[in-house]
Amino acid sequence: MTSTKPVVDFDHHSPAHAKDPDSAYRELRETCPMSWTDANDGHWVLSNYALVFDAARDPATFSSAREDGDDRLSILIPKREHAFHIPIEMDPPVFRKYRSIINLFMSPAAVEQMTDLIDRYTTLFLDDVIEAGRCEFTDVIGIPAALTLEWLGLPTDRWREYARCFHVLLSEVPGNPDFDHAVEHEVPQLEELTRTVIAQRSTDRRDDVISKLFEQEVDGRPLTQDEIFSIVDLLIAGGVSTVAALLSKTVVWLAQHTDVRQQLIDDPSLMEHAVEEFLRYFTPAQAVARTVNQDAEFHGCPVRKGERVLMSWTAANRDTEAFERPDEVDITRWPNRHVAFGLGPHRCAGAHLARVAARRSLTQILERMPDFRLDTENLESFPDQSVSVGYRSIPLTFTPGPRRLS
Repeated sequence: MTSTKPVVDFDHHSPAHAKDPDSAYRELRETCPMSWTDANDGHWVLSNYALVFDAARDPATFSSAREDGDDRLSILIPKREHAFHIPIEMDPPVFRKYRSIINLFMSPAAVEQMTDLIDRYTTLFLDDVIEAGRCEFTDVIGIPAALTLEWLGLPTDRWREYARCFHVLLSEVPGNPDFDHAVEHEVPQLEELTRTVIAQRSTDRRDDVISKLFEQEVDGRPLTQDEIFSIVDLLIAGGVSTVAALLSKTVVWLAQHTDVRQQLIDDPSLMEHAVEEFLRYFTPAQAVARTVNQDAEFHGCPVRKGERVLMSWTAANRDTEAFERPDEVDITRWPNRHVAFGLGPHRCAGAHLARVAARRSLTQILERMPDFRLDTENLESFPDQSVSVGYRSIPLTFTPGPRRLS
């Protein structure tokens, strides 16, 4: 270890971090915003807005590409081996060839055509619980998982398996029976199912994203089935986790802040800016990792080729240099230059879809169960809040209401 590295005691996978990630990042931001930790095989931690902003926009120095023999997914300081994901584990210019394909399905115009589907799934999931007056909200937020599977062309009746698997992989810890079972059994089974559907769509095209991916080309050739799997697996991961994490954190917070909840009920026009503030405050995708691609000096600190770097979106979103009163929720905050969807070439392609899904889902939740109450004693968080935030269990009660669909 060279003397140029300011070493700190920091592990974003630790139980202590999971209890209060914002305080952990605040301490780094105030004392040593660019610091080195020996945890997780050693890596840099960037914890203020300026550092994260500059690093995310410099792929020449901070690479997303997976090195030969490196099985670590670029969005994690890893806990297990991961399938290769396109295009998140690529750098420009190759990255752009694949990103342009994904953009076809994520544009504002494409998302606009999905609003009826978003509303239908929100209605279906709320219909399942509305008459009972109680629910496990982690089931209700299966909305984005089912929506994602139908959009891609995968069997929607398997949404619970896909959602559970990805949540466990991101939020449980190795050695936990659920985590180990997911790695050993659920992941291989679901990957096989995804590959089977992709193979079927190679000859049996339908009106879904998997079928349309067969119509796309890179460098004048069609995408291979392996490339389509790499893209689809990434889209599943984002689709089942990001919006679900945002909805879970937001609903728990609104249960505890009934005055703000009533504001949104009384004036639904506040929802658009409110969702942006919830994205900033909760930052459902907490951080990403990069690899230093070349020896350089970054903000006065020497970094060396091959070193790993954790860029914390959530820490940047709480920086007092970038936001006034960043540790408070202000649903009227505007402009709101949060980085919940990342920055630079790898900024989340699904940002527009996530925003629309979150706004429409929250709006209907507040319409149909406006007086929901949280069973705080049985609220249970995931043990690892390093990458994706959320809860194992969110028990709610509310005044029963009528179904909207037969």
